[in-house]
Amino acid sequence: MSGEIVIWHNPRCSKSRATLALLEARGVVPAVRLYLEDAPSQAEIRAALAALGADGPRQLMRSCEPVYRERRLGDVEDADVLVAAMAADPVLIERPLVIAGGRAAIGRPPEAVLALLEGECAPGPQ
Repeated sequence: MSGEIVIWHNPRCSKSRATLALLEARGVVPAVRLYLEDAPSQAEIRAALAALGADGPRQLMRSCEPVYRERRLGDVEDADVLVAAMAADPVLIERPLVIAGGRAAIGRPPEAVLALLEGECAPGPQ
């Protein structure tokens, strides 16, 4: 497989563990980033949003987290403020996120990341 595959992983999350296991079952050994310990920068979050093709930062946010409510992020319209919030409190980032070949997918369900692998592994035109 060409290019690095990275998973923003939380080992305490069952979906994150299942997504990692799914990748490994297909022979993919991704670079594992424990994003809660190694928080992505604002630039990395913006790059992830672009790779997702997201309409805005909320597509990568966990609105069910207490810090989301405490900081009243549901009332925030400014994308830069939302990205900064995710960088400051990475628990706000949806997991797991798999990034491959300039594209990304959230592993909810875990099978959602398979399209990334198909794009990487697909043979040429038949």
